[in-house]
Amino acid sequence: MPIKSALEIAMERTKDLKADPKAAAVLAARQEGMRLAGEFLEEPESVDFAKRLAGIAKEKKDAARAGAFDVFVARLQLPSSALAEPAKELAPVAAGLRALNTAPFGEKKIQDLFDQLGGFLGQYLDDAKKVDEAIRKQYAPRLKQKEQEMSARMGRPIRLDPMNDPDFAAFYKQNVGQMKAQYQDALDRAKVDLAQLCGIKRD
Repeated sequence: MPIKSALEIAMERTKDLKADPKAAAVLAARQEGMRLAGEFLEEPESVDFAKRLAGIAKEKKDAARAGAFDVFVARLQLPSSALAEPAKELAPVAAGLRALNTAPFGEKKIQDLFDQLGGFLGQYLDDAKKVDEAIRKQYAPRLKQKEQEMSARMGRPIRLDPMNDPDFAAFYKQNVGQMKAQYQDALDRAKVDLAQLCGIKRD
């Protein structure tokens, strides 16, 4: 989920908090943490996230940390295209989460997890490509039959885009969805592990 969307969702919650100053203060602190994390991800070389976080008032710290955490883990998504350099692209996220760490040896554990994530995301893309090829190959005879039937009716050669065929689209969605769900489940578990290492209580 993009940073902007996360902030927009947080802002929407203010509609129900006008009569609850304490809850409004928590939300404001959470948004502060989200903005700080967003600034760090945009310019990791010039924003000292750990120092800025340390400067937040003690009573706001937990909510700000939770907001920052949400922004960081929102960057952990199954890719739709190949990451040029997964480790490099995820490095700011890993650095931000290491700064949030509260567990013994947590920084190393977080970095180890991110080292694994680079390979994990690459494997997802490889498997997605293989599943795509296997589905198209399996469905090819049926698609060819449809093309022949339509060609006979129309009196001219017909070529069908499989993604425009409702039967193929449903078959494709089901099989790709199963593979994607397995990877998403593993990624969600990694986020839970990161929350524990950072001492963040998830809603």
